[in-house]
Amino acid sequence: MNICNVSVVIPTYNRSDQLLEAIEKILECDPQPDEIIVHVDAGDRVTESAIQNSPFQNIIILKSDTQMGPGGGRNKAISHAKHGIVASFDDDSYPLDKDYFDRLIYLFEAFPKAAVIGAAIYHIDEPIQPDEKTAQWESAFVGCGCAYRKEIFQQTQGYVALPVAYGMEEVDLSLRLHAMDWGILISPWLRVFHDTRLAHHSSPKVTAASIANLALLAYLRYPPSLWWLGLMQCFNRIVWLVRHGRWAGIRKGVIMIPMHLWQHHQYRQPIASQSLFSYLKLRRSFIQASLPQATAQ
Repeated sequence: MNICNVSVVIPTYNRSDQLLEAIEKILECDPQPDEIIVHVDAGDRVTESAIQNSPFQNIIILKSDTQMGPGGGRNKAISHAKHGIVASFDDDSYPLDKDYFDRLIYLFEAFPKAAVIGAAIYHIDEPIQPDEKTAQWESAFVGCGCAYRKEIFQQTQGYVALPVAYGMEEVDLSLRLHAMDWGILISPWLRVFHDTRLAHHSSPKVTAASIANLALLAYLRYPPSLWWLGLMQCFNRIVWLVRHGRWAGIRKGVIMIPMHLWQHHQYRQPIASQSLFSYLKLRRSFIQASLPQATAQ
């Protein structure tokens, strides 16, 4: 089996069966990544033991006794990665194409301004689309199927570690990268399967976090003159939740905002107004990228 100069990072908590399946699928790729680093969160000894007793050799295990969340786990794992390209998966996601890592390396070489390259993500019961060799510049990515330039990632100081990070994690990093003049490239030529139906997105805990995290994003990154924009985004989120019948968690999400901001005030690093407006414009309309049509070697 061929090996490529790519590190893989996977944050996990209490899902050892899914994790071992994901690792197996990753190791079926040709070439394989040179290393797989798993961060086991919140003192999860069951998952740690499952990895150690699995047939997979040389899996690097990092662990935290306190809950760091997926972003905190990725921060820690990426800091330990030995390669400049770091591919990220969840503990229930994996590549659909055997040459996934070859394609990933090719795209990073073809687009030197891409700080993050994201895949097309497919979930249970969703039709898998053809792997078209196209790409576009977008405003954000999904952490369960992407890859980072480690050097650039570390310049951002990484993710804000949140136990429930919906509405904050990838958007926050993407916004900071945009302000640094780096791009997010998304390509359907990279395909990742996420083995979930996303039913947990309707839980009260996620509903509450999605409101509080929007407020946190505005507080940490928007200049004070544009905090009103963050308030409008929170209001629009609440309206969307009400229209979709997700009442449980709305009140809690609003109440938790002041403490949520105070607990993370040390991360405040606002970007310039023009960078924020440029980012919001990109969020409304992606930019097609020019991709050479020759296949990767």
